[in-house]
Amino acid sequence: MTRVELPGGVPAWSVTDQALAKRLLTDARVSRDAYRHWPAWENGEGELARSWPLAIWVQDRNMITAYGEEHTRLRRLVAKAFTARRTAALRPRIEAVTAELLESIAAAPGDQPLDLRREFAYPLPTRVISELLGIPDDVRVKLTDMMAAIFQTASSEEEARANEMALYTLAMEFIAHKRETPGDDLTSALIAVRDDGDGAGLSERELLDTVFLMYTAGHETTVNLLEQAVCALLTHPDQLELVRTGRASWEDAIEETLRFQSPLGSLPLRYAVEHIELGDVTIAKGDAIIVNFAGIGRDPKVHGDTAADFDITRPTRGDHLSFGHGVHYCLGAPLARLEAQVALPALFDRFPDLALAEPADKLLPLESFVSNGHVSLPVYTRSKPAV
Repeated sequence: MTRVELPGGVPAWSVTDQALAKRLLTDARVSRDAYRHWPAWENGEGELARSWPLAIWVQDRNMITAYGEEHTRLRRLVAKAFTARRTAALRPRIEAVTAELLESIAAAPGDQPLDLRREFAYPLPTRVISELLGIPDDVRVKLTDMMAAIFQTASSEEEARANEMALYTLAMEFIAHKRETPGDDLTSALIAVRDDGDGAGLSERELLDTVFLMYTAGHETTVNLLEQAVCALLTHPDQLELVRTGRASWEDAIEETLRFQSPLGSLPLRYAVEHIELGDVTIAKGDAIIVNFAGIGRDPKVHGDTAADFDITRPTRGDHLSFGHGVHYCLGAPLARLEAQVALPALFDRFPDLALAEPADKLLPLESFVSNGHVSLPVYTRSKPAV
């Protein structure tokens, strides 16, 4: 654990030790509610709320930023709509969207570089979560661009504020439309929870922010999981061969990718409800904490001296926190895994000569300490042309 400075000069404790992260993620003295437990936030009425480019990461009113009984209430309400039945029922649709995207990729010149992130890793989960939430295509396109901007943690105050205003305007218009024309989708189910009886179960702000959360968490992590898995397997052909020959499974490759390159780098923020003594270090009451999931995945205390290596046979491949830990464990984890289990074998079966069009060390990372992916993933889908 070490002190870091976030954009805007905001100090925080960054945690990279897995055991310590588990301890803090299950400690009742650690909160995600900035309004109640982060004095620097000034109840959303101070300078940070007005000008901090990362304000949207802490101002949301949904289950991921709630604490104690409020979190229990919100998670229970969302869980009623986001059921295991809904997730399992999505497999045929995931398979259909995957097949459609692969068909489109196959129609492109295979000996010319193609951005697999843009053409495959991104559209698959965005389309699936949009259908789950009942988001029409025209709204999805706008929403996707706005959500991508949220993850750009180098954005200026002006850019962040303009994007936030546009995002909430679009969301309110979408919610109003769904109220008038409800369907068999998650958003309609959440609206029903909100509007049932006296509406006390879910406030209007909680409804908006929950839809944001479900859409964001339902696609960004899976986009990164898919493209990081492809990148890792193409740069470690011995590991890809293990899967192709049946000596390891796609599930093994997925879990090792989650450990090796967590889809989320670091997630802001949590706060100390009271002083927390940790040996010779004290997290003072009100201090901000950021959990570094990417660092946790490389913890040598858990994964040994080879923690920095991609090895889908390692016994600890599933011992990661990439979907969180404790009460805030991601409800969408089964959906992300399902999408990867369908998409990855289909991709490699369709394009057995898939290869990176650029060396892995030349791929540009996203300008984000939250989202852990690449700006693009250029590949050849057929034999790489001779130089």
